Amino acid sequence: MLPPVNLRPSFNITRSSHVRLTVADLAESRNFYVNALGLVVSDEDERTCYLRGLAEACHHSLVLELDEEGAGSCRRVGYRVFFDEDLDLAYAWFRERGLPAEWVDAPYQGRTLHVSDPIGTPLELCAHMETRPRLHIDFASYRGAHAQRLDHYQIFAPDTYELCAFYSELGFRNSEYLEHGDKLLGAFMYRKGTCLDLAIVENTGPALHHFAYTVSESRDIFTACDWAGILGYGDGVERGPGRHGPGGMLFVYLRDPDGHRVEVFNSHYQTIDTEIEPVRWDAASLSTNARWGLPALEKWYFEASPFVGAPLIPPAELPQPMSLERFLLEQSAP
Repeated sequence: MLPPVNLRPSFNITRSSHVRLTVADLAESRNFYVNALGLVVSDEDERTCYLRGLAEACHHSLVLELDEEGAGSCRRVGYRVFFDEDLDLAYAWFRERGLPAEWVDAPYQGRTLHVSDPIGTPLELCAHMETRPRLHIDFASYRGAHAQRLDHYQIFAPDTYELCAFYSELGFRNSEYLEHGDKLLGAFMYRKGTCLDLAIVENTGPALHHFAYTVSESRDIFTACDWAGILGYGDGVERGPGRHGPGGMLFVYLRDPDGHRVEVFNSHYQTIDTEIEPVRWDAASLSTNARWGLPALEKWYFEASPFVGAPLIPPAELPQPMSLERFLLEQSAP
């Protein structure tokens, strides 16, 4: 069911690193991420805000870019590579396959490479960033949900298997996967030795379904909801709190002022050893609750942030998840 993994890839991606979002009101978005989630501002100007989690030493894991007309899109998702020479190897690797690759200047980062995967997902690779002090034990300055670090992204792709094969060639391994019959519906892939850096789910894409931050305590998940409500974002608490099947984490999903979806969850298990086999989930639907809890609203399964400049491609067959609306309709049927 899963494509083979290249355990010695041509260049070394180490982890998910950062995400760049467009927003309509920088102050409003800053308020959400600082005071509801608890992120820390590393630097900012009138058009850009750079944020990081409390446990992060690297300059930013979230970049908010003011774009009044194009707000609600994702510019790029970022990955770290280990050495600068990995960037040169990546440049050659993408060019050899006819995929875009160009060098850019990015503030607070070292050499930075822009590339795209085969479905057009815009990626940003770098080996170095400026650093700031970690604030994970600076308890007096804690705000909101005390978000600790960026963990992963989930993207929509028109063909999960084909995109899973691409990232498998780059050394991404699967911790878990969703299938129905002989169809791969979801792939949960990693590089950093936990169970997730990139989740791929079959749907119209490329699009960013969500990005996720870890918290230290389960109660911080509820704190995210409380502060969202206090600050006027209560209607954006979209799914949860609940527990996932794949991964087993406690979670909540929130929508920010521009509709971007962010997950807050309480971390997960290690997957470093090569003999560990991926966990298979038989997915009659895309509902991923673990034994309890209602399905998500239909919009959770289909709405996502488009990537700037990337045309959307529908899958051969649209998913038919067990949404909350469908569940309630079936429950009420005679």
